This record gives sequence, structure tokens and C-alpha cells, in this order.
Amino acid sequence: SVLSIFSFNFIRIFVSVLFKKYIKALLFTTNLLKFLHIRGTIYMIVLFLLIILIIIPCSGILLIQLEVTAMAVIKAFKGMRYNTAKAGEISSLCCPPYDIISEQERLAFIKENEYNIIRLELPKEGENPYACASDILKMWQDKGILKIEDKPAIYIYEEEFSVGNTRKSIKGIIARVQLEEFSKGIILPHEFTLSKAKEDRLNLMKATNCNFSQIYALYMDEKHTTLATIDEQSKAKADLEFTDETGVTHRLWIETDEEIIAKLVADFADRKLYIADGHHRYETALNYRNYCRENGISKPGDPQDFQMIYLVDMEHPGLVVFPTHRLVRDLPNFDKEAVLEKCSEFFYIDEKEGTDTMEEDLKKLYDEGKKAFGFYCGKGEWFLLTLKNIDIMSQMLPNVSKASQSLDVSVLHTLILEKIFGIDKENMAKQINLTYTKFFTEAIDGVDKGEFQCSFVLNPTRVTEIRDVAAAGEKMPQKSTYFYPKMITGMVMNNLGVD
Repeated sequence: SVLSIFSFNFIRIFVSVLFKKYIKALLFTTNLLKFLHIRGTIYMIVLFLLIILIIIPCSGILLIQLEVTAMAVIKAFKGMRYNTAKAGEISSLCCPPYDIISEQERLAFIKENEYNIIRLELPKEGENPYACASDILKMWQDKGILKIEDKPAIYIYEEEFSVGNTRKSIKGIIARVQLEEFSKGIILPHEFTLSKAKEDRLNLMKATNCNFSQIYALYMDEKHTTLATIDEQSKAKADLEFTDETGVTHRLWIETDEEIIAKLVADFADRKLYIADGHHRYETALNYRNYCRENGISKPGDPQDFQMIYLVDMEHPGLVVFPTHRLVRDLPNFDKEAVLEKCSEFFYIDEKEGTDTMEEDLKKLYDEGKKAFGFYCGKGEWFLLTLKNIDIMSQMLPNVSKASQSLDVSVLHTLILEKIFGIDKENMAKQINLTYTKFFTEAIDGVDKGEFQCSFVLNPTRVTEIRDVAAAGEKMPQKSTYFYPKMITGMVMNNLGVD
């Protein structure tokens, strides 16, 4: 019938257009039915079917698309900063990340300046250190040691540092970022975390309602539009600047221009974020957000829904990732020759003398895209292990992506630490027979001193590998990466009691 023919054509038309064209198509249908002198009941039936069968389902598809393509949300915030007129020089108030500070170093920071951020970030005073940190925070606010920014700001943060004889710098922005579950694919992790560290950070957040340090995340920006804006806005002298005891210079610019902030916020509307450092702090922030909602402390959209994050272009020329080497201890019946014999099934083995060229030898194979390790046994003797065929990893790890299979740490853990040494994942996590170091000299000296039976020197993980593993919804083993330099703590803080 005429109605059947035109119904088919209408369906074809409406499937080919999306929600923004629905009204136009509906008007076209109405006019066409009038032209055919179709009136009354038939007219209403066709329009009704059109709405029920096509427009509503297509609207649902559009909504699903919008949900799937949701991306990172960032915003400016009124940061909490030191009033240096009362607290002292900013260099005496900041500290490195809490998890790399010894007790001796912690006490030294406090001795130099009683207002050092370490008293809030790594509290160890009193019977309840977390409650003590809360009291200290309130006292410092009351005394004007800490102040809240007058205007919302996005903070441009730069670190200038040396790698070997080369001077480098890396620059990004510090903003509040809306927390999202990893399952949404908007903010992606790349490493497993330790529950003990998460428990400690959660207790601190419950007591203080603050972020004292930033999470470090990467984003993709092929045209580097955000970096161009950052560079333009940081041409003037920094608002804060100092050089720490390791020779790293830290600079902070406070950007309050509303147009610039709006531009930076808009840049992230179509981006995902990849956590580089601070996985446990991110998971803790999610737990704290949920805790606050469940206990009526906050509601959706409140500051507890956001975390202070340092955002850096994934292709920034100053981005440096160091390897984390493995040292093995306390294995029963450790036999170097037996290990080498078993390794020969999967690796080419080249015996070496003297460690002076080890890193150079490994880098050469790294540049060639090969998987290689330095197996050090003491007294200058070591063996260059080069994987024969990467295809073995698809047999050993059939349930993970190619990105995870091809990681250097996956190769080492699967083919040597687990298969030959019997060090399983739980053992690695608890560090029963394994210790980690980012320093090449420690990987060598620890064995020479007899503290360890052997060590494995690795090449660094590539930034693209971090992205690909995260994009596959997977995580790397712990201690797969070491981003250098670490961010300083104390230049700006995120008080979640401030909108």
C-alpha cells in the first residue's frame, strides 16, 4: 500500500539522521502526509509509530553515545598556600613525596622549619597522628600561616632538572579534576597499588579534608594546544620559585584570568587521563568521596568529588621515565649456573665483565625494540639476557593484551622471577624475596655487599606502553615506572572545605 511504501522510506530517512535533525524530519513527514491527502486516524497513527519506533530509540542511542564519550572534567580552585611572610621561605616549607622520606629526613625538615608541610602530609606526632595533623592544620589557618586564594586559579607548575649532563624541564597545570571510577574509561590507571598505603591516606583525608600533594596524570594532545597556552602564560617571572637540595628548580605561576582558565578547561572536554604517579592517592580519593556521600558530609558536585591533579602532555619533551631495578634475596639453593641454563630456553645469553657499559648495552637493545636485562651476580660479572622471541609471551599470558605481554617487566616477572625463581605475584607484592631500586649503583652495590644474591637491571618503560596498557583496561606490575623528577609537596594544596 501507499502507507507501507512511505513508512519504509520514512524509516530509512530517520535512521540516517540523528537527534538534531529529528524535528526537521518530523515536519517533512507531516507535509508529505498532507500532500498525499492522508488525514485523521492514519495520519496520527503514522506519526505515533514514527515517535515510538524511531525517535525514542534513536534518542536512547544518542544518550548512550554521550555517556560513552564522556571525558575528563577539570576546574579552577581556590588553592591553599603558605603565607611566606609568616611561615618563612618556601624552600623550607616544602618536601619531597612522603613515601620516599626517611624518619631522619622527616625530623630534619621540621627542625629547619616547624611549619614544613611534612607535619601535615606525613604526621607522626601524638597518640593519634591523623587527629594531630587536623589540629595543626586548624592552628596554622588560624595563625595565618596558611591562606586560601582570593580567586579560583589553575596553577602552572614547572620542574627544571638534570639527567646526566643534560638540563631538562617539564611543565603542566595543577587543577581540580572530577573523580571517575576506572570502569568508565575516563581516568585510567597503569599500576597495581598497596592497600596499606591507601588506608593511611584515607585516614589522613578523613581527619583533614585536604589534598596536600598532587596526583600526576598524562593526557594526549596531538597539536599541543594546551602546552602552547601554558608556555605563553608562564613567560613572566614565576610567583613562587626555589631550587631544592637535589638541584631541581620548582616554579609556580598562579593563573586567575577567567578567559585563560575557560580555554584550559575546554581543552580537556574530549580527553582521557592516564595516571602516571599516585595511583593509591587516586583510589583513596574515590573511597573518600564515597565515604563523604554515605555519611552525609557531601553531595554530588561538592569539592569532595574532585582531586588535585598535575596534568602533563604525554609527548612533553621533558618527560623522563626511569627504570626500577629488581634485587633478589633469601632464595633457598640459589645457583647462578642453574638459572642461566633455564634462561637459555628463552634468552640469548652474553657473558660480560665489568658493569661500566651495562646501561649503554641495554639502551642499544632498547633502541632496537628488543627485550633485554642485565643479570648481575657480583664481582663485576654479569650476563646480558636478550629475549629470543616475544611470541612466547602470548603463550605465557594468554588472557592479557599484547601491550601487557610485551612489557619488559612482564617478560622478566613471567619468564624468570615466577617460572625460574618461584617468586609469585603475592611474594612480589609483599617484597618477601624482592627489593626495588631506581638507582643502578644500588642494584650493583647491594649484590657486591652480599645483601642480595643477584639483581636484574632493566630498561625504562616507554610512555606509549603506559598509555596502551591503561587503554586496554589493564594494570602493570607494581614498580614498573619511576617518573622523574617527583613533584614537590607544599607549593599549593587543595582544601576540600572550600568551593
